[in-house]
Amino acid sequence: MRDGSSCSVAVVGGGPAGLMAAEVLAAGGAAVTVYDRMPSLARKFLLAGRGGLNLTHSEDFAHFLARYGAAQEHLRPALEALPPAAVRAWCEELGQPTFIGSSGRVFPVAMKASPLLRAWLARLIGAGIVFRNRHRWLGWDAAGCLRFETPTGTRATGADAVVLALGGASWPRLGSTGDWVPALTGAGVAVAPLAPSNCGFLIDWSETFRGRFEGQPLKRIALSFGNTSVRGEALITAQGIEGGAVYALSAPLRDALASSGTAELRVDLRPDVSVADLAARLGRPRGKQSLSTFLRKAVGLSPAEIGLLHETATARVTAMGADALAALIKSVPLPLIAPAPIDRAISTAGGVKWGEVDANLMLRRRPGVFVAGEMLDWEAPTGGYLLQACLATGAQAGRGALQWVAQQHVLSSRKPTR
Repeated sequence: MRDGSSCSVAVVGGGPAGLMAAEVLAAGGAAVTVYDRMPSLARKFLLAGRGGLNLTHSEDFAHFLARYGAAQEHLRPALEALPPAAVRAWCEELGQPTFIGSSGRVFPVAMKASPLLRAWLARLIGAGIVFRNRHRWLGWDAAGCLRFETPTGTRATGADAVVLALGGASWPRLGSTGDWVPALTGAGVAVAPLAPSNCGFLIDWSETFRGRFEGQPLKRIALSFGNTSVRGEALITAQGIEGGAVYALSAPLRDALASSGTAELRVDLRPDVSVADLAARLGRPRGKQSLSTFLRKAVGLSPAEIGLLHETATARVTAMGADALAALIKSVPLPLIAPAPIDRAISTAGGVKWGEVDANLMLRRRPGVFVAGEMLDWEAPTGGYLLQACLATGAQAGRGALQWVAQQHVLSSRKPTR
């Protein structure tokens, strides 16, 4: 007999973590019902796949694990049980072969989330899993049953075990609102405040700069904060700056702003050219060329990059000598005001603190209730690490729930009958 036979398990949340938990539970013999607040499942997963679904990463496991920072040891059991190679094999089983990109990132050959999700849902439905959409979780009633707000009113339902996989608080229009926090804190569960991760930042641009360069990219740059430097691209927005290179530094920048109220991002507009080489190029006679034309021809700066120099320089750029201008190009200061709003972040930090769950991700204060995905207190950079950990913790919570109901079955069978 399989561990979960003749038991019912409720999975609350129909994103990758919840669906993976449901798959593991059904494979273990449990009767599974998935509840989700949205009319359709995995909306954020589908959005993530629009630009090419980054499933996981192919780097060696030690480096991979280190990407999770302070949470890496907490996540290790889940990631070891469902490592990147296993995620690739799982995709293959669903008829979605994968490939490794030049950066080491892993993608489905289709480069979309929708074919993978369709195949996944078909398999889950075939396994007997029931889906209840438009069910917003409200917490527990006095009897310990799950309460849901539905189109036909509030309803309560019981289950032998529960997996909560409600996501963080980014992109709330897709279903992750973070409104589960009061239900858990009300039950005595400690939750680290949810905060934006892999996010942009607000900058007090002048009206002139904002009007001219909003939406313009900064390509082949390097961003630095503290002792960390990241190469990539960024995008000038009306409110500040965002993009892959910014996201890679978002955690320390966010934490610095929270602790001291200030953080200054540095931009190297020409990371492959030394200060000395730049100064030599800028020291050549300009003739009748405008400064913008000269900077474009001598250094290859774009109009947006030239505008950034004018926007941030403490002195008039036109009056700078070659050495000072070269130094500015190599280290443009961007004083940040705050992270961009959490509802625009790619992911969130914070969540249920690790001390609140056991090794199987069960809440110590609510036996039989397990937590997975972004509800837990961890964060990671983009590059496949986010989805990988959601899938892995979903699987771990599913295994934990099966083990727990099996233990309860054994305990109840040992009770003397009257």
